[in-house]
Amino acid sequence: MIAALFVARGGAYFAPGFDAWDEARDARLYAGPHPVVAHPPCARWCRLAGLVEKRWGHKRGDDGGCFAAALASVRRWGGVLEHPAWSDAWAHFGLPQPSRSGGWTGALFDPGFSAHVEQGRYGHAAKKATWLYVCGVPPESLPELRWGHEPDAETTRYWVSWCGNATHGQERPRLGKKAAIATPPEFKDVLVDIARRVKR
Repeated sequence: MIAALFVARGGAYFAPGFDAWDEARDARLYAGPHPVVAHPPCARWCRLAGLVEKRWGHKRGDDGGCFAAALASVRRWGGVLEHPAWSDAWAHFGLPQPSRSGGWTGALFDPGFSAHVEQGRYGHAAKKATWLYVCGVPPESLPELRWGHEPDAETTRYWVSWCGNATHGQERPRLGKKAAIATPPEFKDVLVDIARRVKR
């Protein structure tokens, strides 16, 4: 059994083999015992969080404790946490900074490993650069992913940001919110595989 935290009701994790926690269940209350795949909300931590704070007053990092709870669950029960690349939560919680070129990155006083990966390599319509944080998986069991950074013009068919839709002189249509935040099935399988590698 895998616990899927902070997921959308009716999504891919609402299936046999998963203990799915949507907003109504409140994943901050998860108390184990299964390894987790966590998708905590990102709006207060993403690269636009400062702009949102200045314009609408929503404080950077003020997510009601969701990221902190997801991190605590990953560290307590093992598993993987997924967030947008360059999330301010990494610096705030002192997590290892992943390398854009790929591979797993650890830190001397941190129990986990971080990685940078692009969901466009797993079927997402946009590049959707993503950071992962994994705990409970021995270093030798961490999987090889589709590493690397590709220029937007080569891999991006759509744009997930609302601050512009042109890159390298090419116009990109914007994805709607539901499509933008969706996890491609192949990438979901990667996250689930990581959670299944947890050693207690």
